[in-house]
Amino acid sequence: MKYTSTLIAVKDMEKSKQFYHDVLGLNVVADFGANVTLDGGVVLQTLDTWKSFIRTNKVVLPNNAGELYFEEDDMDAFCNHLKSFTISYVHELFEHRWGQRVVRFYDPDKHIVEIGEKLDAVVLRFVEQGLSAEETANRMDIPIDFVVSCLDNK
Repeated sequence: MKYTSTLIAVKDMEKSKQFYHDVLGLNVVADFGANVTLDGGVVLQTLDTWKSFIRTNKVVLPNNAGELYFEEDDMDAFCNHLKSFTISYVHELFEHRWGQRVVRFYDPDKHIVEIGEKLDAVVLRFVEQGLSAEETANRMDIPIDFVVSCLDNK
């Protein structure tokens, strides 16, 4: 068995394709009309065909039961990019207790999209701010080996 993608139901395929392209930079890999595959394994399915596939009209949009999660090296640049769009935020940029900065917002169908700062970028940010590798591991509550590997790969 192999995991291949995440499928989300959308009301307006063209609007959703445009959103995921413009906001997240995802390109169409395959377009079958009612089913569109984007970079990274995100699949869009029209709501009407999704209802027929699962044999119900009881599809609940919006909901807060899950999210599409992406990672970004440069959170400041990405958040500035978001200012170009009318975004409905779950919450704007904030920092988790372990130091990772994240922003969450809704796509056109109210699916939650999270953009999180890559953990290796968090490590580098803390070290650049003057923390030692050990202090960074303690601050982030992660193994020192992970911190060292991030520093070795920079």
